[in-house]
Amino acid sequence: GYDFSTLRPKGARVHGVGADASGPLSFMDVWDAMCRTIMSAGYRRGAMMATMRCDHPDIEAFIDAKREPGRLRMFNLSVLVTDDFMRAVTEDASWELVFNGVSYKTLPARELWDKIMRATYAYAEPGVIFIDRINQRNNLHYCESIQATNPCGEQPLPPYGACLLGSINLARLVREPFTDAAVVDLDELRDLAAVAVRFMDNVIDVSNFPLPQQAHEARAKRRIGLGITGLADALIMCQARYGSERAVRLTETWMRAIRSAAYLASADLAGEKGAFPLYDAEKYLAGETVSKLEPDVRDAIKAKGIRNALLTSVAPTGTISLFADNASSGIEPVFSPQYTRAVLMPDGTRREEQVTDYALRLFRRLKGEKAPLPEYFVDAQQLRPADHLVMQATVQRYVDSSISKTI
Repeated sequence: GYDFSTLRPKGARVHGVGADASGPLSFMDVWDAMCRTIMSAGYRRGAMMATMRCDHPDIEAFIDAKREPGRLRMFNLSVLVTDDFMRAVTEDASWELVFNGVSYKTLPARELWDKIMRATYAYAEPGVIFIDRINQRNNLHYCESIQATNPCGEQPLPPYGACLLGSINLARLVREPFTDAAVVDLDELRDLAAVAVRFMDNVIDVSNFPLPQQAHEARAKRRIGLGITGLADALIMCQARYGSERAVRLTETWMRAIRSAAYLASADLAGEKGAFPLYDAEKYLAGETVSKLEPDVRDAIKAKGIRNALLTSVAPTGTISLFADNASSGIEPVFSPQYTRAVLMPDGTRREEQVTDYALRLFRRLKGEKAPLPEYFVDAQQLRPADHLVMQATVQRYVDSSISKTI
């Protein structure tokens, strides 16, 4: 993730060399080409996030950048939207585009907002990042400022921040699936969360970071992102339709258990190995997110400190969920019960594989190949946007970083 807001706008005078600045988008083109070149040597798709503040003079060009076919294809784009801008949109006020204290243009805030929305509708870019909210709710509000996220948006990060993610497969924890007694084993879920926190904390120490600044950043704050995968399959196995009231209640129970267990485990680790170096008990406990933790969790942090500044995040888990016997990914619904996937082989060729959802295979094994699918078997094509939204709204109350979610 890169914040291009720090670069002077196109046409701005470059003092000392008698030239005009080429602007942030020209540098984004360079980064895009670099990523494409590096990607050609490997098998994984390149991915970057570019952000730009909503008051930067080149923000309109940034919003329109992907209208040009083939441009910036290695980037996801997001506008850094401030509370002041949203207030101006609400009040139908004017909005200034400024750089280094110089005003370049004034336009109606709603006109700029509509530009973002129309581009998002037409090209799925740019997204918006409510950057003031991120910094306000960050556990580390007292010692860092965030201006960008990783490419999928689930991990807002400071300069040189690393994206250390892990996921618990909820589908593997359902007992007596497809019966009225179906339930996720909460004791095992809490135990797994505690093990995952210790495991991921160890990863920080054994990782070989490319730059010393990255190593310093990771070890000073010990940020991790423990999340979930297989949520939709777990709901199906518990006979709950994704987006329904029952699905919301179950998801809330599971996420609360993970959050509490993760924070308690990190407090125990702090008692054993010490808190993260930038831990300030008074400022940390006063944070907006930490203040909403359960009383017993806050008491544990007060008594022992905490090993990891941030603990929970929900990533897309695309490849991970495939390796986990094709469980549903992240907090997404089942994409499709059965589909054909093109797999890239080491020699550059592609092989087609038939992929069947984990819950569907288990259902057929238990109930028979011909058994009709109950109404709670839903996939992404059958859901309303509101079904997606209520699931994200439920999960994000228990996440201290962010969530990757697709509608």
